[in-house]
Amino acid sequence: MPIDGRASGQGRVFQTGGDQYIEEHHHHYGAGTGSLLAPQPVGPRPPQGATVPDSVRVPLVGRAPGILRDRADLMERLRAAVTGSGGDVHVLHGLGGCGKTAVAHALFTEAVRDHGRVGLWVNASERISLRAGMLAVAGDRGATTGELAAAAGGQRATADLVWHYLDHSAQRWLLVLDNADDPTVLEEGGWLRTSPLGTVLVTTRHATSPLWRGAGSARHPVGVLPEADAAQVLCDLAPDAGTIESAQKVARRLGCLPLALTLAGSHLSHQLLESWSMDEYDRKLSEDSTALVDQGAASTGSGQSRHLVGRTWQLSLDALAGQGLPEATTLLRLLSCWAADPVPLSLFMPVARGEVDFGHLDPPLAPDRVEPALRGLLDHSLIGMVEADGRRCVQAHGVLLDSVAAGVPDARRAALAEVAGRLLEAALPPDEAVPSEIYTGWELLAPHVTQLLRAAPGEWSAGLMVRIARQMQHAGNFAGAARHARYAADVAERSLSDEHSVTLAAHDAEARALLFLARRTDAEALHRRIWTTRKRVLGGDHPETLWSCAGLGMSLRLLDRLEEAEQLLRQATAAQRRVLGPDALETFVSRSMLVLTLSALGKREEFDEEARVVEDCERFLPPDHLTALLVRHDYGDGLRALGRYAEAEPVARRVLADRARVQGADHPLALAALSLTARVAHGLGKYDEAIAALEELIERREQVLGSEHRFVIENREWLAEWQARAHAQP
Repeated sequence: MPIDGRASGQGRVFQTGGDQYIEEHHHHYGAGTGSLLAPQPVGPRPPQGATVPDSVRVPLVGRAPGILRDRADLMERLRAAVTGSGGDVHVLHGLGGCGKTAVAHALFTEAVRDHGRVGLWVNASERISLRAGMLAVAGDRGATTGELAAAAGGQRATADLVWHYLDHSAQRWLLVLDNADDPTVLEEGGWLRTSPLGTVLVTTRHATSPLWRGAGSARHPVGVLPEADAAQVLCDLAPDAGTIESAQKVARRLGCLPLALTLAGSHLSHQLLESWSMDEYDRKLSEDSTALVDQGAASTGSGQSRHLVGRTWQLSLDALAGQGLPEATTLLRLLSCWAADPVPLSLFMPVARGEVDFGHLDPPLAPDRVEPALRGLLDHSLIGMVEADGRRCVQAHGVLLDSVAAGVPDARRAALAEVAGRLLEAALPPDEAVPSEIYTGWELLAPHVTQLLRAAPGEWSAGLMVRIARQMQHAGNFAGAARHARYAADVAERSLSDEHSVTLAAHDAEARALLFLARRTDAEALHRRIWTTRKRVLGGDHPETLWSCAGLGMSLRLLDRLEEAEQLLRQATAAQRRVLGPDALETFVSRSMLVLTLSALGKREEFDEEARVVEDCERFLPPDHLTALLVRHDYGDGLRALGRYAEAEPVARRVLADRARVQGADHPLALAALSLTARVAHGLGKYDEAIAALEELIERREQVLGSEHRFVIENREWLAEWQARAHAQP
């Protein structure tokens, strides 16, 4: 049966043809309220995929440090900006994990608590989060629901709306734009502006954006902590885990990076099944530092990539790949094959000039992409520009390099290590027994060769280390030469064999360094072992065998076993003349050693005969050739030993001048030349001149070698004798 009904006003008629249960809710609105069937404003609709932040009044970040260490000067500058007249933009830039957000958090807290500012915090890592956060800021500062809806719907300019309400805020404010690692996100929407009512603080990894150079902008680099403060961070978080000294060791290993320190301290303070001390943690770090440090993230309650040392850098690399620079990943992986020390930019020149082809890497590294990739890494604070020994270098943080190296796929490790080795090899000077000149810059390569040998032990990496050891010896760093040669020998013995040519070359470099360290017995034993092995493996006339024969003869001469030394040096010299030729560098060196030995034996005629090596050197070699310097030096010392002081004097003076000019006045061999001139002057009875030279020698050797070195002690004994003899003269 049909049912007809009418309603008026706000009444309703419900009709049904069956049994229905009807429940009605009445909502009464004041006059002027629009129709219920018309669209009603429901607040701003966030862009698709956006999440409206739960708060812009609270920093929605990971664990902030209870005490902010070290940043006193930076905080003072930022505090002055917040409490001042306002209208400035301050940009905190630096490597991911260096504590930029922690500084911003501390400033935010102070501004709200101590200075009555409204604190506003926005995640600026992406366009969506930035837009949603800034709309929430506008709402906080008084924007109406309709205005926010219009902005969210694209019906009015969003940034203009936000900054209108910031400019008309009833209270002064601090706006933090956190993690603005892609400046284009801020630039394209015109989001970064200034206002007389507040201060803007930006945290970013992008150090070089032109956006940070606008009027009213100030940039502040944020780096790692000083070691003392870094250790204190660990003690703040894990006060019962160890002493401040133990904390310093852990901090040093972690490169004083705040993120790594926070994770390490959290790990130490939240252990249940185990309770490591800081010393134990330090030992564990040597096994897998990145994975161990990241275990501390479970204690901080965050597994986000930004809060993991093993993942935080990937955010920047992903951004660079998105900007068309996938080669930046290859370049950073290449850097991870080396140490966390300065890397000369010249190391990359063979790639940039197309002299070597690295197209087989993944992603490929083409010559014209090296410069953009380097700039990309610099822009994102993954590397920094430094100067070392007067050379322009780049440098990456050790924890970053460790984590990047750990993330390299196994299938690509060998190719990267080979590339890293080839670049180091190209940068080293020629590998000669005695170099023709003093090379500089190789000192910067030593730590990278060491790291490469550690990561990829083998023939070519151990060979590079031997070349570094030889360069150290020529530069006068005998202790470093012995240490590096020994390490190369140990690695070569394990990865190759104890009779491999590289192993023996490493031992040879070690033995020669030991001689200069006055460890003559050790050097003699090592030279003898090398010579015996090379004779058996290579044959008696092999150049390397003859070089060992001469090395053993040199050791025996310094041990005053002169007859044995003469026999071996004559044997080596004769064979080298035959095998290598009379003008070979090795032949000149052996002949020079023989000249010294003959002078010590008092064999004047043989000495004069062999001293023709001086004329031969002058005929075949430039006057500043290091071998020519060696030959003249030994000849002058031989003349002194034979008591022929008048002949020795001009030779000694020339050697001293040449050594100081070519190798430096404080080079150990230049000091040896100064010793020679002093002894020659004393032999000529020029006591005042001899004593003055000896006093200068003692002063310089103390600075270079230390006051307890045997050479210094011996020189002091000479000085006492010479002064006594001078006073006894009528």
